[in-house]
Amino acid sequence: MKIFKFGGASVSSVERIKQVPGILRQYPGEKILVVISAMGKTTNALEKVAEAFYNGHTEEALELFRQIKETHLTTAKYLLVKNYLAAEAQLKDFFTEVEWLLHDKPVRDFDYYYDQVVCIGELLSTSIMSAFLAESGIGNQWIDVRDLFRTDANFRDAAIDWEVTDRKVREEVAPLFEEDDLIVTQGFIGATSDNESTTLGREGSDYTAAVFANLLNAEGLTIWKDVEGVMNADPKQFPDAQLISELNYDEVIEMAYYGAQVIHPKTIKPLQNKGIPLFVKCFLDAKLPGTVIHNKSLKGLPPIIVLKQDQALVSLHSTDFSFVGETGMARLYALFGEVRVKPNLIQSGAVSIRVCLDDRPARIEKLALAAADLFEVAVERGLTLLTIRHYDAAVLTRLTAGRQEVLRQQTQETVQILMR
Repeated sequence: MKIFKFGGASVSSVERIKQVPGILRQYPGEKILVVISAMGKTTNALEKVAEAFYNGHTEEALELFRQIKETHLTTAKYLLVKNYLAAEAQLKDFFTEVEWLLHDKPVRDFDYYYDQVVCIGELLSTSIMSAFLAESGIGNQWIDVRDLFRTDANFRDAAIDWEVTDRKVREEVAPLFEEDDLIVTQGFIGATSDNESTTLGREGSDYTAAVFANLLNAEGLTIWKDVEGVMNADPKQFPDAQLISELNYDEVIEMAYYGAQVIHPKTIKPLQNKGIPLFVKCFLDAKLPGTVIHNKSLKGLPPIIVLKQDQALVSLHSTDFSFVGETGMARLYALFGEVRVKPNLIQSGAVSIRVCLDDRPARIEKLALAAADLFEVAVERGLTLLTIRHYDAAVLTRLTAGRQEVLRQQTQETVQILMR
């Protein structure tokens, strides 16, 4: 049993979709569950639909969604002949699921509507891919992951109910493998016990694949990307980024924690718990070795660089100059949970705390208002957070040249610098 995950870049065009059957044919007779993300920038486009709808711009939302519909129908027409009509019918069912909502008026929180709209991207892409694989002579079973992954109602960052999900996967996935060697399903999404769609956090398809690997006791999980493997920096930001051929779970968790986009932060735990190796390979050239991630110790890694733009610094100062202490910190961390923000960097003093966060204005405003009873609050936006693991003086000097340092945290292994 193997688990494969194809990201949005690997299904972003007709040409790239046509490469997937060739990759799968390299594993004849093996049972594979394939997790597929939304095509290209579909998730971004659906986010705009959700925002327009929630802001009361119904016609704009419907027009934006019409463009998404046309893109997927056109892709299906280019790829399919004998399976087109069946695929079109399935796509239209999903279109209706969103359009029914868009003609209503919002009465719940934005995050709820976000999940109902954005989840459709994965359903559309997998419907097309399943039909195309069948037309290419690769039999497969398509399944709606919302029928398998039970979650809580924490929309946009739902937590999986492992007990229920484990039972559903055992009862419903195993019989499908008796009919075909390949199952096609979605990443990133699940559903509550009330059948309301949820998402598992942005870029959560990696996590979906890891959960399947854990529950199905897979021999390995392979994530297919449009890069050689795991790089020491984002090649779009750093053209001289180099391949790291081997990593361990700890290092990847650290990279994900600091914001590296290669692997979703929650991906590693389900794999590590059962010692399942993770392979990151290039779908553009499947012969390249890629990166293997395991549980062995490693030495001699290059500097690993994570650069996060659009950061906000929230500065909190005790209103009466009393020590922040345990009570203030405990209250602040409780607020992080209530507002659902994750500090990228936090530094405390006797009467002040400074917190670096991704700049999500609505959530930062909620945090600032909630903290105002304990602290004087100031917010600075437009900052950049640089994180370097295994740093040296030369790379540190090069990457901070010409920038004004706002905040620094430094250990022997890792340095983080918030810059203007």
